[in-house]
Formats: sequence, C-alpha cells, structure tokens
Amino acid sequence: MDAQEWHYRQMPDYIGRFAPSPTGPLHLGSLVSALAGWLRARQAQGEWHLRIEDVDPPRIAAGSCAAILASLDRHGLHWDGPVVYQSQRQEAYAAAIQQLELQLFRCSCTRAERRAQQEQLGHTRYPGTCRAGIPATHTNRPTALRLHTPAVQLEIDDVWQGPQTWYLPDARGDVVVQRSDGVYTYPLAVVVDDATLGVTEVVRGFDLFEETPAQLGLQQVLNLPQPTYAHHPLLMQDGQKLSKQNLAAPLDDTQAVQNLRLALRALGLAHAPQFDRPTELLDWARRHWDPLALRQHTLSLLEDLYET
Repeated sequence: MDAQEWHYRQMPDYIGRFAPSPTGPLHLGSLVSALAGWLRARQAQGEWHLRIEDVDPPRIAAGSCAAILASLDRHGLHWDGPVVYQSQRQEAYAAAIQQLELQLFRCSCTRAERRAQQEQLGHTRYPGTCRAGIPATHTNRPTALRLHTPAVQLEIDDVWQGPQTWYLPDARGDVVVQRSDGVYTYPLAVVVDDATLGVTEVVRGFDLFEETPAQLGLQQVLNLPQPTYAHHPLLMQDGQKLSKQNLAAPLDDTQAVQNLRLALRALGLAHAPQFDRPTELLDWARRHWDPLALRQHTLSLLEDLYET
C-alpha cells in the first residue's frame, strides 16, 4: 500500500508527520521534534507519519535512512502507514511545476551574485534580477525556476510561537522551486507531500520557522489546504542549535529511556517517573504532557529575548 492509498483509506481528524533529512543519524534535537509530533498526534488519537526528505541526493549520507528508522523504532516512536520517500515522488513535484507554469520565471543568478546584491540592498530576499528576463550576459548559464511571489499578506496562529503575520514579498521574495541542476526544492516538495498525506498540523523546530512564509505562499498558489503550524523551541549547545552541522552527537539507541526523558524535559515535562521501557514512558507522557504549557514557556523565552 502506498502513501496515497493509506491517506484515502483512513481519514482521522488529526494527521501529523516527522520528516527528517537522511544526512546522518538522529540526535537529541531530532528526537525532540519527533517526540513532540508523536505526542500531538497520539493525544489527538490521530495519525503520525514518517517521511524521509531525500529529495537532494548529494546531501544523503549512506546508511542514514536505515539508521533513522531503527532509532525511532528503538525509542518506541512507531509511525502509521508506509514510509514516504521524496526521491520516489518526482512525478508529483513535476505536476506541481506544470500547474505553476504561468507564475514561474527562469533565473540565472549565481549564489555569489545574489549574496552581493543582497548585501548591497541590505536584505536577504531575492532582488528580482531575472523577473523581466535573463540578462544578456547570462544567456548560456543553467537556470533555476522561481515563483513570482504574489503580493499577499499571510497570517497564522502558531501553536507555540503565537500569532504571526508576513507580507510575502518581504518575507522570502521569489522562492526557487526547481534548482538549475533539476532538483526540486524543499519548499515545493514539502507542501506537495503534506497535502498528499492530508497533514493537518506541522510540528517542527524553530530553525524551520523562516521557511513557513514560502510554504504558505506555495499552498495558496497551488490551491492546497493550509495546516496549522507548531514550532517548538530548540536545544542549544555553545550558543548554537543542536544539529548535525554543528556535530551533535548521534543518539545512543541503547539508552532510549534516558534519551526520551531528556527530550521530555525540553518539551516542558521535567519530572517523569522512572520506567524500564520506552513504551511505558511514552504512555505516561501521552497522558501527562500539556502542550499549552510549552507555548507559555516559548512565549516567555521570546519576551526575554526582546528585553535583552
């Protein structure tokens, strides 16, 4: 049974997902995201799906897909339905590109050129260099496809970050939907896949918060449903987010209960009883975790940040 068949067979009120990139094994920060999403889904008596975001082949680390699945299983975080692999979803992304055809333009700017233009203009948005056509000096370059961003204002009430408003052109500019090497980009793949699974809520770390406006814009132009969003606070190490790029230690799957206890502390559930098995701890957490308390904690952290 493929993911789409599963989606049409079962339609719970809540559908969530965990979508790691196979660039290495899971670390504690990854576990926090997975656990937050799992708890939200299980408390709602809904589904929690697993999607491997392997849309960018050069970034894939050998063996990481199997390691991610094994690690989630050892920690008792069992998903619903088949695992979705973005590498097997190319036809769906191509169909979305075709649907957007009249709203796309080709861009020949290099990363260095964009960075120089952005520094000159004082912002990180795409400056619109190729909107009216590729410059004559760039005609022999490979080109990416960009979405001509609509001039709309977007609003959401993030579960943990509170109300947010963006004017889309100022937030992200003209987002790339297909790179010059033919690879479909993260924003496009994410919104297409979330819609196919029927995702009702996106639970993920605050490091992906800035991706939200581009995804909301793509949902609008593709006429896709908009899920709610829940961006949890990040684990920090030496002033930086805990991540693979910052050499975060991989999870020790033999210490699953202790790992889960640490992840629960990050989610505001600090005093869990001692359990021998992950499933026992997860069952207790499902009954005792208050996600609204995490929102209060997150908003308090944001207030502290603004005051300093």
